[in-house]
Amino acid sequence: MKTQVRSNWSHALLVCRKCSKKQAKKGRGFGPQRKRLAAALRRELGAGKGRKAAVGVIEVACLDICPKNGVVVIDSRAPGSWRIITPDADFEEQIEPLR
Repeated sequence: MKTQVRSNWSHALLVCRKCSKKQAKKGRGFGPQRKRLAAALRRELGAGKGRKAAVGVIEVACLDICPKNGVVVIDSRAPGSWRIITPDADFEEQIEPLR
C-alpha cells in the first residue's frame, strides 16, 4: 500500500462550500459565467482537476466566518490571513493575489 502520493500543486486554496453555494443560489456567482467560487477559480487560474493541477482548489466545510455577501478563501501560502471574495467586486482584481 502506498503511503505517499505526489502532486503538482504549488499551493492550495481552501474555499468555504457553504458560503459559495449560498452566493450561487442567490444568482450572484463568480467569474464571467457566474459559477460557484471553486469552479470559477479553477477556470481562471488554469488549475485543472485533481492532483496533477498546478494549483489545488478545494471546497471545505463551513469555516464559521459567514461574511454577508462573500466567500471565505484560505491560501496555503499565507494561512494566517483569510480572504473574503465578494461577487460584486472585480473578480480578476480579487483573485490576483491568489495566483
